[in-house]
Amino acid sequence: MTTQAEHERAVVDAVPTGLFIGGGWRPAASGAVFEVEDPSLARPLRTVADADAADALDALAAAHDAQESWAAHPPRERGEILRRAYELIHARIDDLALLMTLEMGKPLAEARGEVAYAAEFFRWFAEEAVRIDGGCAVSPDGRDRLLVMRRPVGPALLITPWNFPLAMGTRKIGPAVAAGCTMVVKPAEQTPLSMLALAGVLAEAGLPEGVLNVVTSSRPGEVVEPLMRDGRLRKVSFTGSTAVGRLLIAQSAQQVLRVSMELGGNAPFIVCEDADLDAAVEGAVQAKMRNIGEACTAANRLYAHESVAGEFARRLAQRLGSLRVGRGTEPGVEVGPLIDEDGRGKVRHLVGQALDGGAKALTGAESPAGDGYFYAPTVLVDVPRDAALLHEEIFGPVAPVIPFADEDEVVAAANATPYGLVSYLFTENLRRAFRISERLDTGMIGLNKGVVSNPAAPFGGVKQSGLGREGGRVGIEEFLETRYLAMPMD
Repeated sequence: MTTQAEHERAVVDAVPTGLFIGGGWRPAASGAVFEVEDPSLARPLRTVADADAADALDALAAAHDAQESWAAHPPRERGEILRRAYELIHARIDDLALLMTLEMGKPLAEARGEVAYAAEFFRWFAEEAVRIDGGCAVSPDGRDRLLVMRRPVGPALLITPWNFPLAMGTRKIGPAVAAGCTMVVKPAEQTPLSMLALAGVLAEAGLPEGVLNVVTSSRPGEVVEPLMRDGRLRKVSFTGSTAVGRLLIAQSAQQVLRVSMELGGNAPFIVCEDADLDAAVEGAVQAKMRNIGEACTAANRLYAHESVAGEFARRLAQRLGSLRVGRGTEPGVEVGPLIDEDGRGKVRHLVGQALDGGAKALTGAESPAGDGYFYAPTVLVDVPRDAALLHEEIFGPVAPVIPFADEDEVVAAANATPYGLVSYLFTENLRRAFRISERLDTGMIGLNKGVVSNPAAPFGGVKQSGLGREGGRVGIEEFLETRYLAMPMD
C-alpha cells in the first residue's frame, strides 16, 4: 500500500520543473535552479528552473511569434480549449489540491475549493470568447458608416502571487486566451509548481505552441524589468503588493503598456447593532481565516458597534480558538502554516507591537512549537488606534476588534486608508445597508457575506488597491483594444 509520503512525492515528481517556452519544456539557459519549500515542514520540496533575463526574452519572443496566428484563431475554438482545460482540472482536482497544499500550506479542503474556483474562470471565459462584439452606426450626417471592432491587445505579461497560485493564474489566463492574446506568465517563486502543472493541463487541452509561456525565477525583478522595456510586450497584469504595483506602473510608462493591477487591501468588517451575531461571527471567520488570513480580501479591521462589540469578540475568539492548526494534509486541520518565516515574522511583529501598546489577546498571539511557519488564530481587543496592524495588511490569522458608536464614525474609520479593495457589512436593516454601502470607498462589498469572490463578478478595487477588473463580463475587456473604421457611403 502506498504511504501518504509516497503519494505526496509522486504528485510532486509528476510536475515538470523546467521553463515552458514555445510549447516545450527546457532548463534555464544557465542551468540554474532554486528550491521550493514546504512551509508546513520548513523543508525543501522540489527544485525548479531559475530563469534569467535571457530566458524571459525567449519566452516573450515565442509569445510575439505566436500572436498573429493566435489572434486569428476562431473564437469558438479558443473557448473549446478553455472548456477542455476546465474538465481536465476537475478530473485532477485531488492531485492539484495536494500539490497546492504542499507548496503553499493551505488545508486540503480549502485547496480543493481553490482548484474548483480556478476551473470556473476557464468555464466562464470559454463562454465569453464567442461574445466579443463591436458595432455599426450611421454617422450623424448620414454620409459614413462607423464600424467598431475589437481585437486582442497583444502579448501580455501575467504576474501571479503565491497565496492563490492556481486561481490567480486562471483568472488572468482565461480572459487572455479567450481574447486571443499570447502571454508570458511569471508565477511567484514560493509557489511555482501549481502554475507549471496548469501549463501542462493547457498544453494537453490543445493550446497552440507559444500562446502560453511560463518562466519561473527566484529573481523576479531581473526577469520582469527587461520584459517591461521590450516593445513586443503590450500588456501587464499583476496581482500582489501595492509597492510592487507602483514600480510596475512606473516601468509600464516606457512602452505605454496596458496595465491591470490587483493590489493590496485593508478591508474593514463592520458589525452593526442590529446584525445577526451568529451570521456575523461566521462571516468574520470566512473573511478573516480564508487562506490562513493571507488574502488581499481578508478582513483586516473588525469594527463592531459598542453595544455588541464585547459579545462579538468573545464569540469570535471562541470560534477561532477552536480551529485546528497543523499540516494541511492532516485530516481535520483547518489552519495551515504561513508562507515563510518572513510572513510569520511580520505577523509576530504587528501583534507584539499592538500588545505593547495596550491591546489584549482573547486567544492566540503565539506560535505553536514545532517545525513549519505556524501562527495561532488570534483575536485582539483594546487595540490602540495608532497600532500598525490597523493601517497595513496583516496577512495572517489575526483579528483586531474595534468598537464604534455610530455610522459616521465607522464609515470615517473604514475609509481612512489609502486602500479600497473590499469591505464587509453586517446589518439586518435594508436602509442602513444601502446608506453605509454607498459611502464605503471600496470596489467590492460583502453584505451579510464573508466571501465576495466569484468568476461571474468583476473583482477589483479603487484607490491604491488597483486598476481594472478581473472576472465577470468586463474581465475580458482588459485584454481587448477598441478600434473604429469610417467608411463613406457616397
